[in-house]
Amino acid sequence: MSCPHIAQIATLEQPRLSNSVHREECTQCFENQDTVDGIDVCLKCFNGGCLDVERHHARTHVARLNHPFTLNVKRRPKARSSPHRGDFDQPPAKMTKLEILEEREEDKFDYITTVKCWICDTYKGLELPDATKNPKIASLAEGVMLSMSSARQSEVKAWEEEITPCEHTLTIEQYDVGHIAASGLATCSACDLKENLWLCLTCGSLGCGRKQFGGLDGNGHGLDHYQQTKHAVSVKLGTITPEGGADIYCYVCNDAKLDLELPTHLATFGINVQTLTKTEKSMTELQIEQNLKYDFSLTDDDGKALEPVFGPGLTGLANLGNSCYMASVLQTIFSLPKFQERYFEPEGVPRHAGSCTMDLSADCLECQMHKLADGLLSGRYSHPAHSSDINAVQGDTLQHPSPTPVFQTGIKPTTFKALVGKGHEEFATMRQQDAEEFFTHLLTTLRRDGQKFKDRAQHDPTTVFSYGTEQRLQCTSCKKVSYKTDTADVVSVAVPATEKGKDADGKTIYEDVKLTDCINDLVGSEALEYSCPSCATKVQAVKGNKFASLPEVLVVHAKKFQLVNWVPTKLDIPIVLPDNDELIFTEAHLGKGLQAGEVELPNESPQPQLQFNEAALSELIQMGFPEVRCQKALLATGNSDSGVAMDWLFSHMDDPDIDTPIQTPSNVGNVGVDPGAVLLLADMGFTDAQAKKALRETSGNTERAVEWLFNHPDDSGNDETTPTNASVALPTALPGNKDVPARYRLLAFVSHKGPSVHSGHYVAHVKKGDHGEWVLFNDEKVVKADAESVKDLKKYAYLYFFVRV
Repeated sequence: MSCPHIAQIATLEQPRLSNSVHREECTQCFENQDTVDGIDVCLKCFNGGCLDVERHHARTHVARLNHPFTLNVKRRPKARSSPHRGDFDQPPAKMTKLEILEEREEDKFDYITTVKCWICDTYKGLELPDATKNPKIASLAEGVMLSMSSARQSEVKAWEEEITPCEHTLTIEQYDVGHIAASGLATCSACDLKENLWLCLTCGSLGCGRKQFGGLDGNGHGLDHYQQTKHAVSVKLGTITPEGGADIYCYVCNDAKLDLELPTHLATFGINVQTLTKTEKSMTELQIEQNLKYDFSLTDDDGKALEPVFGPGLTGLANLGNSCYMASVLQTIFSLPKFQERYFEPEGVPRHAGSCTMDLSADCLECQMHKLADGLLSGRYSHPAHSSDINAVQGDTLQHPSPTPVFQTGIKPTTFKALVGKGHEEFATMRQQDAEEFFTHLLTTLRRDGQKFKDRAQHDPTTVFSYGTEQRLQCTSCKKVSYKTDTADVVSVAVPATEKGKDADGKTIYEDVKLTDCINDLVGSEALEYSCPSCATKVQAVKGNKFASLPEVLVVHAKKFQLVNWVPTKLDIPIVLPDNDELIFTEAHLGKGLQAGEVELPNESPQPQLQFNEAALSELIQMGFPEVRCQKALLATGNSDSGVAMDWLFSHMDDPDIDTPIQTPSNVGNVGVDPGAVLLLADMGFTDAQAKKALRETSGNTERAVEWLFNHPDDSGNDETTPTNASVALPTALPGNKDVPARYRLLAFVSHKGPSVHSGHYVAHVKKGDHGEWVLFNDEKVVKADAESVKDLKKYAYLYFFVRV
């Protein structure tokens, strides 16, 4: 059958470098190019849509945007040409940095492409096998297939953003020491190590690196050289490529950096990069390799392999490189009924797909949350790798299809990760991240999206985590009091470290700590110096913290780290939960507000005060930094992220005024409002008046202004000429409720192995089924957890999720 619309197809343009081409997978579900029907790529906007009968996302896209021409893409494994070819029957390997350059899919797969017209067939599109005889259409199809896919594009971008130059690599001063003989580049100058060698780019000294997890030897002589000379930048021999790439490390920044003039700097010592080949793994590759080796045991106490489980709610998430922190959080929140009700659409009822107002589903957070819910909860993708024998799952009963432990390949949340991390300094990269920080970032991102699209805000599932806090301050002289309430989503508890000895390997062993004690300490009181506005003098005051309300889902964040050589290090302090995994909150945990007979302190001085992110400030102080330095670091870095602030601290330790008290400007409260920031907030759905007031209240900080707006939803901002005092802000309805006693039962916990929350490996344990069986989600591996192992792992969890009973 001929198509009269060939001429229209020929006028369409090839994708540009700025276009994301979604040819691997549907943007609204996890059907992909390997399925029987393949994926239809829109030839107008390059959206990828599936042809599944129930979901029909390609057809929905065509109808919604009137983009009637697509390129159907099917991928099929090539037959092995020899026994020495790669084993294509195995699940895809987890990504390493080298794969971005070296992986050649054309060697592994054949691609079958067909142009389709949806005007001629509005149900499944009319295939036009002869369309590519038209040179312009052939060129268009070729452009789609040769362009970088959206998944690979986001991976490459993330790696490129990860390593950047710093002031020290841009201003390297080199000594004229002459050419270094080959023998001088073979062994550490202070020991006999012949690998893991680092060349100082200032003086040419060669020293071994630090010992790395995973067995890479090192005595730290390169670090010793820096401490003696303050020569900041070194390059790792063995990682240098003819193109001028290499591992560059800046000891001042304490991070991997980029040297844009590396060939020139190496030539000073007689090293010609054109003659070199890469012989050692880079630090990034070693870190990823080690992260993937950090594996929670998949055997029970008897050494038997744990059984894989399959079915609805039991789908794994493939590791995208360093994405286990994200996978653990997503598996946990999608185990909650509110998130399931909000985002999971039963088959054949695509509530959102047909009404989405975004041109590209890949740019719509609502689409991506629905896609994740479908992928994780439907059970459609939860089956043994490369097996068509998908056993049925009845109700909530876990089914075990085979005694042989064959795992899933898992779904790849590539589009979701690219979208939720877009523009974020950390989550846009491929580095390992802190699971708790990602959890709070995700909540903020979902709330901003809900504020931008008002119809979504009223069904916000993130409210299940929200609760109120109450701070009470009483002057010990005049006995007057002040109260301040705020909202939060995570209960962060400090875990005291008390050493009780060493194990056989010399590792420190710590005393057990009761979780109930940590929470009780959180609602305690402390004495502090205070400038009392009533007494008009400095006095002693007592500050107490309590819960103003309690959430539906209580998230407890165990802060178990301290500074070791100025590096935040996680401590393996065992936390003991009550025998029944339950927490009970009573009236003793709840604040009651101003009581009869209490006299309120007058308002603080009208002099506006600088405000700090209390959680980030507390975290930095607990690491051992002086408070004034922590405050300056937060002000210099946007007042939102303790990790970024800590980086600033390390690079400004020698500032002559680092310990000078902060002078509060008299015009803080009337800070000028950035019109660009107002437009950004207005784009989220807030009025100009609300945006301006929020920016004034937060010293012009956009991130904090967003939080202020969420905490003051009823403030119209119309009194914008009169800045309010934060301590006397008009009361707003607090989330959660005040009913006590309140009983919470453990539903899930996120565990971590490794020396730091920014490295190592995260997994999640979640209770599933009618009988509350523990299931371990370890990336794409989903297994029935061993009961004895769970008892031990709970002690070392990083995040606990308790559900109110």
